[in-house]
Amino acid sequence: MGGGFRVLDLVKPFRRFLPEVESPTRKVPFRERVFYTGLSLIIFLVCSQLPLYGIHSATGADPFYWMRAILASSRGTVMELGISPIVTSGMVMQLLAGSKIIRVDNSLREDRALLNAAQKLLGLIIAFAQALAYVISGMYGSTDQLGAGNIENIIWKALSLTTINSGRGVEVEGAIVALFHLLITRTDKVRALREAFFRQNLPNVTNLLSTVFIFLLVVFFQGFQVVLPLRSKSVRGQQSSYSIKLFYTSNMPIILQSALVSNLYFFSQLLYRNFSGNLFVDLLGKWKQSEYSGGQFIPVGGLSYYVSAPTSLADMAADPFRTLFYLGFMLLACALFSKAWIKVSGSSARDVANQLKEQHMVMPGHRDSNLEKELNRYIPTAAAFGGVCIGALTVLADFMGAIGSGTGILLAVTTIYQYIETFEKERARELGLFGF
Repeated sequence: MGGGFRVLDLVKPFRRFLPEVESPTRKVPFRERVFYTGLSLIIFLVCSQLPLYGIHSATGADPFYWMRAILASSRGTVMELGISPIVTSGMVMQLLAGSKIIRVDNSLREDRALLNAAQKLLGLIIAFAQALAYVISGMYGSTDQLGAGNIENIIWKALSLTTINSGRGVEVEGAIVALFHLLITRTDKVRALREAFFRQNLPNVTNLLSTVFIFLLVVFFQGFQVVLPLRSKSVRGQQSSYSIKLFYTSNMPIILQSALVSNLYFFSQLLYRNFSGNLFVDLLGKWKQSEYSGGQFIPVGGLSYYVSAPTSLADMAADPFRTLFYLGFMLLACALFSKAWIKVSGSSARDVANQLKEQHMVMPGHRDSNLEKELNRYIPTAAAFGGVCIGALTVLADFMGAIGSGTGILLAVTTIYQYIETFEKERARELGLFGF
C-alpha cells in the first residue's frame, strides 16, 4: 500500500468505542456452536416481542409491511429495524472497496480490521438515521403525543387461531385450521373445500402448498454443482475438491435486491406523504391505503409499483406490463448483484485461484497458470445464472401466492440448507478425526 492519507483512516479514532467479539482461542465444537446459535435465535425472538418504550400507537400504515420477513424486523418492537442497517452498511462498504473508491489491502490485518470497523460505524449511523426518520415521519403517531403502548410469519399463517369476520361469517386466519373449521361448520362440504383452498385476502391451503413446493424446488436446485478435483503439491497423496454450486453466491443477490427495494419503498412513501403531486415523487411511487392489509399503504403507481410483485393471477392479467417489468427487474437485478458480489467479496476466479495457490493446491492435469482460466469457465457463469435462477424462483413463489413472499422463502431455505451442510461437514470431520 502506498503512503498518504486514506478515507479508511478516519475510522481509527472510533475503533475503541465500537463493539467487537474476540475470535475464540480454541476450536469450538459444533454442538457448542449450535447451542449458541439457538440461544441467539431465542434472544432475537424475545426482542421481536419487546415493545419500544414510549410508543403511543403502531397500528397505522407500515412503510415496510411487505418487507418485514426479509428484513427480519417486527414493527414497534426492539427489532423494528431488523437487519436493514447491517445489510445496507455491508453492501455500501463492499461496493466502495470493490470499486476502489476506498483503498483496502485485504492481505493486511490492519486494513481488514479498519474495514470491519467502518462497516459497524456506518451501520450505527444508518440505524440512527432510520430511527430518526421513523419518528419524524409519524410512523408511531404524532411526535408530541408519543406515549407507552403495546404491540403485535409461515407457521403463524398456517396455524393461527385468530378469528376474523369477513362478512361471510366467522373465519379462522390459519390456513390449516381454517380447512378443518370450514369442513366442520359448513353444510356444503364441496364449497367449504373450495373456500379453504382458494379464499381471498386470508391464507389458504393453496398458498401453503405453493410454499412447500417452492421449498422443495429450492432444495432441488441447491444440489446442482460442478466439483473440480484438487491435489496438494506439498503433501504427497493428499487430495481434495472445490465445489462450484449453481447458487454460487447463495442468497446474497436476493438480500441486496431486497435492501434496494426496501429503501426505495421507505423513501418513496415518506416523500409521497409530504409532497404528493410532485412529478419526481410520483415517478418514484404513488401509494394508497389497502382495505385488506390492516390499513397498510400499497404502491399503485410509479417505480415502486412496477418493482413490486403482483398479488394474484387477476393482478397479472389486469396489468401484464407490470408483470413483465417485475419479472425482468428481478432477473436482471439478481444476476447483476450476483456478478458484482463475487468481485467485491473475494470469491471471483482470480481470488479463489490465489487462495488455492497459497494452500499449495493444484488441479491434476493442469498447470498452475491455468488454474484461474479453468475456474473462469465456471464461476462467472454460476454467479450470473445462479442469480437469474434465484430471481426466477422468487418470482414463481410470488406468482403462486406462496406464504411469506418469494424472497422470504428463498432466504429461509438457503439459510437452513447452509446449516445442514455445515452440520454434515462437521460430522464428517469428526468421524474422520476419530477414525469411524
